[in-house]
Amino acid sequence: AYKRFSELLPKEERENACSVRVPKSQILTLPELRANPFQHRICRVFSTSDSGDDSMSFEDFLDMLSVFSDSATSDIKSHYAFRIFDFDDDGTLDRKDLEKLVNCLTGQGKESRLSNAEMEQLIRNILEESDIDKDGTINLSEFQHVVSRSPDFTRYGDLQR
Repeated sequence: AYKRFSELLPKEERENACSVRVPKSQILTLPELRANPFQHRICRVFSTSDSGDDSMSFEDFLDMLSVFSDSATSDIKSHYAFRIFDFDDDGTLDRKDLEKLVNCLTGQGKESRLSNAEMEQLIRNILEESDIDKDGTINLSEFQHVVSRSPDFTRYGDLQR
């Protein structure tokens, strides 16, 4: 992990890799993130930068790799997936979050974008299946309940090499 992190830094900063931050633009060059539709959210969730630039320290980078590793528990993976999908960082997945989530997964192009009616039906179906307390949003425990019924969930998102 240290080697991968330091390779993202300019040569003159590699000796001090533990005390410097890698810019988001460099993190996004990782092959595992390059094509990930949630790449910007992943950087936002794992970055501890006070400036809001989504840069990562070595510890942030380690956290990210450990969450996406095979050894991470499904509770940890689902907790971070929930945070990544919670686009407005309000602690729930509401209709706007779900719409952004679907758009990330289907692509932003006109040919792949769902119609308003299709989007509405899909969101209604997701909430019907997941919103146990029927408040119109999905909270972390509801999300984890749905994920627990999806054994394939933990196989996705492996960032290890």
